[in-house]
Amino acid sequence: MIALETPLTSIRGIGQKFTSKLKKMGIETVRDLLWHFPSRYEDFSQIYKIGDLIPNQEATVQGVIEEIETRRAWKRNLTITEALLTDESGSIRAVWFNQPYIKNTLVPGRLANFSGKVTAGKEDIHFSNPTYELVKTQNHADITRTYADTNPIHTARIIPIYPETKGLTSKGIRYLVKPILDNLPRLLDPLPESLAAQFGFPELRRALHDIHFPESLQEALRAKERFAFEDIFILQLFNVTQKLALREKRAPAFPIDIPFVKDLVSHLPFPLTFSQKRSLWEILKDTAKGAPMNRLLQGDVGSGKTIVAAIAALHTAHHGYETALMAPTEILARQHYETFKAFFGEFEGGVALMTAHEHKISYGKHLETTKKKNELLKELQNGAIKVLIGTHALIQKNIGLPNLGLIIIDEQHRFGVEQRASLLHRKTRNATRLPAASAVAERAGEDAETLPQPPASGRRDSATEKIPHFLSMSATPIPRTLSLTLFGDLELSLITELPKNRRPIITKAIPPQERAATYEAVKAQIRSGRQVFVICPRIEPREINSDAPERISFSEWQKLDVKSVTEEFERLSKKIFRGFRVAMLHGRMRAEEKERVMREYIEHRTDILVSTSVIEVGIDVPNATVILIEGADRFGLAQLYQFRGRVGRGAHQSYCFLFTDANSKDVRARLKAIVEAKNGLELAEKDLRQRGPGEFLGNAQTGMPDLAMKALQHPELVHKAREEATRLLKEDPLLKKHPLLKERLGAFQKEIHRE
Repeated sequence: MIALETPLTSIRGIGQKFTSKLKKMGIETVRDLLWHFPSRYEDFSQIYKIGDLIPNQEATVQGVIEEIETRRAWKRNLTITEALLTDESGSIRAVWFNQPYIKNTLVPGRLANFSGKVTAGKEDIHFSNPTYELVKTQNHADITRTYADTNPIHTARIIPIYPETKGLTSKGIRYLVKPILDNLPRLLDPLPESLAAQFGFPELRRALHDIHFPESLQEALRAKERFAFEDIFILQLFNVTQKLALREKRAPAFPIDIPFVKDLVSHLPFPLTFSQKRSLWEILKDTAKGAPMNRLLQGDVGSGKTIVAAIAALHTAHHGYETALMAPTEILARQHYETFKAFFGEFEGGVALMTAHEHKISYGKHLETTKKKNELLKELQNGAIKVLIGTHALIQKNIGLPNLGLIIIDEQHRFGVEQRASLLHRKTRNATRLPAASAVAERAGEDAETLPQPPASGRRDSATEKIPHFLSMSATPIPRTLSLTLFGDLELSLITELPKNRRPIITKAIPPQERAATYEAVKAQIRSGRQVFVICPRIEPREINSDAPERISFSEWQKLDVKSVTEEFERLSKKIFRGFRVAMLHGRMRAEEKERVMREYIEHRTDILVSTSVIEVGIDVPNATVILIEGADRFGLAQLYQFRGRVGRGAHQSYCFLFTDANSKDVRARLKAIVEAKNGLELAEKDLRQRGPGEFLGNAQTGMPDLAMKALQHPELVHKAREEATRLLKEDPLLKKHPLLKERLGAFQKEIHRE
């Protein structure tokens, strides 16, 4: 009997030809195949009479094949197969290119359905490359049989169109899915029956049928909504349980020392913005509690997140605890270290930099020393260093911070869950064991009414050990709906304004006829001592291969990025900016090579950096005053806004030039939005509505199912899922009454930890 876990290789009729192509798409079991949902549908459900067809119509006809022939068009090196179809109202030609095998299937005298576009030729109208399907009847001349009698798969109905790969079309996928669906036994549904009934969702087996072979578009949309709700519901369950688990933990409490904080701020060469002050206050309030903070600090590039985090770190040191700050690259780690030295030079508690290539300690007042790794490790273990800054190296087991009180991760989405967890679950040396009840009471705070209380029964320790507070920083402007969904276990602090001493960046959309003049203006900037970023667009797969769209891996995407940046580097360095120092950066370079290129650029040993879209977030190069963005129409609004933030970080006037050859009304409107943009979050919301979260975040890097991603365009679905997850956990904290849901949640947690 077929089950969801059944490997496709063990199902009769699915040969190696299919399984190898399916495996390319990550489809290996019955479950994988059935959850490979259509991306869209074509409505060919109405059967038209041939005599009623008109040009450009998408239609289905049912007719007898009168004649069929294949000939070769020698000049174009292709074969043309042409059939004549008739019904009682008239006749029409159907034409296929490079599919000579069709002649073996569509033999004269057979009754068949044909679905496709009606094209106007010089002398008549004809079907161009229609989908066809033989109708099984006893009497071939009987062309009045209805759609319901013939039960077609590929024609005369709502037709599912799937994500495809080379050599495997939607027709092939339908051919595989239909018999499996027909022979599938009743399935156990993880979505609680009461919840499905409340929202009017079909049960699981019915939903699978409706999403693959719906009788109407309404059925398909309802089934899609059901699966999207389930995915988001599971994610919300995960987020709420994570919050519950954190409530039971203990963390060191740092009472807010207002005079100390005011003194730190008074020594800064600039005033903090209102939202910096608000975010700092939210962080300090969290760390003053005896429960672990779990907060996301979000703000535009250059908005001053690092200063806020640094003050929190020094406040932690003031209470005798250490802070670990982890950045995704050595360049960013070094930048954070230099920020501490520049703005908090009086701090004598010890700020260390630890990367694969550098081991330094600053003791304030220009006292800095370079150490061997072993020497630095001893300093750490002795508690002589209060702030440790580094890369992934910080999660090594031999690195000990005896009283780790705060963990800060920059651009946290660039670290895997396990990396984050390995830091977060480190315990302090003098951990205090306290009754769990008091831990829960102290943690609950403002959330007490909205989150379910931890289970009152069940096996657990009577006390918990202290773990560090956690602060994540991100420059990616993430709309509220996405934040709730992707980071629902974190509290959110927003920095919504830039420092007041920043000059506005002059932004212009450059049409093709103004390129040459713009390049001359850029050369003038370089001659005056300034530097330039050039961002290259991603190459779309369809530009490389005109066959059926392929579903490709993230590493393959990177290869396409490399081609784009390499070609642009050659053009700019040898033609446009010949005589200037031009460097190239892309994601497939070795880490050491990327570090070298960025270091040379920061040290102004190169004038122009040509990069893919993966250029480091948060890189601070005050001397860079120009950013050129090629193919600006291919990037999202939020991404363009982030790119623009690479410049405008120094005293000089900065410029952002958006190059595009596209001139549609939509492109002009989108580029106008970025030219006038003052707020990244506002743009991100617009971007989410226009392009959807898959394009906004990049599906390959989110791990979220496609349907759930699309559903995020509908905030009401997210809010409903969150409400229901919270309600259900209040009633059944351990999910004892919902074993299937508990199993589904467990599988989701394992998948998340494999990121």
